[in-house]
Amino acid sequence: MAVDGTADAEIISSPMTCTATNMPIVCNGARIVWADIDPLSGNIDPEAIEQAITANTRAIMMVHWGGNPCDIDRICAIGRSNGIPVIEDAAHALGATYRGRPVGAHSDFVAFSFQAIKHVTAVDGGCLVCRDPEDDARARLLRWYGIDREATASGDARTEIDVPEAGYKFHMNDVAATIGRENLKQLDWLVARHRDNARFYGEAFRAANKIAVAPQNPDGASAYWLYTIHLDNRDEVMRGLRERGIGASKVHGRNDTLSAFAAFRRPLPRCDAFDRTHLCIPVGWWVSEQDRERVADCVLALAK
Repeated sequence: MAVDGTADAEIISSPMTCTATNMPIVCNGARIVWADIDPLSGNIDPEAIEQAITANTRAIMMVHWGGNPCDIDRICAIGRSNGIPVIEDAAHALGATYRGRPVGAHSDFVAFSFQAIKHVTAVDGGCLVCRDPEDDARARLLRWYGIDREATASGDARTEIDVPEAGYKFHMNDVAATIGRENLKQLDWLVARHRDNARFYGEAFRAANKIAVAPQNPDGASAYWLYTIHLDNRDEVMRGLRERGIGASKVHGRNDTLSAFAAFRRPLPRCDAFDRTHLCIPVGWWVSEQDRERVADCVLALAK
């Protein structure tokens, strides 16, 4: 969806995410204003958002790193008090909750991902949730060239229907939707498995003073798409785990250092700290009890 007043438009966003979060901003001709993040959780800092607001701010983007909810109420309150819509990138957070309600039930716009390795997959694609019915109606038009698929006309049907606004080809095909609907039936079980593996790691690392576990929002329940830890010798541990056949990765690198976003660079010291030490270890539903014990033992042995 195009950004109004694009020439001067600014979107406040997190640098710690998949590039898919921020590419649409520059593709629409708007400017990114980076807000710093919490150096342990990786989630955007509400105070940094407030400091970044200008007369040109058109939207605020939050990303639930690893499925751990941001401070949604506070960020939405900042948006409302300034007349700025709030967008949640909930690609990691399907199945997460915040203050007793599912993530997706709070902000103006929420985007979920059904990409191949998310909790629920439709092979690819995603879902947009809109608070305002008018936004929902417009999004439904824009997803398929701006054509009203529900409209009826005499004669040659669709050729007689006006298209008031140019759209895209963002619709999901029936095959992908069928796969997604069937996988969605397993969501509760999938999230429960992720959470159980996360609980095990939390206990395993509780007394390890060389390992800091990314804190979870006490007002929410993470979907634990990622399990993030911090280590001073992160690169050494990552290499050691891979040598032992254990997948370990930063998953996403910071966006603000990429050439595509060079025009928006600014100092982000807390992002520096997060990106220097963060590491994600296997937590998915496929990780067995034996697997997670081996992962934890190897991390504990490698951490210095």
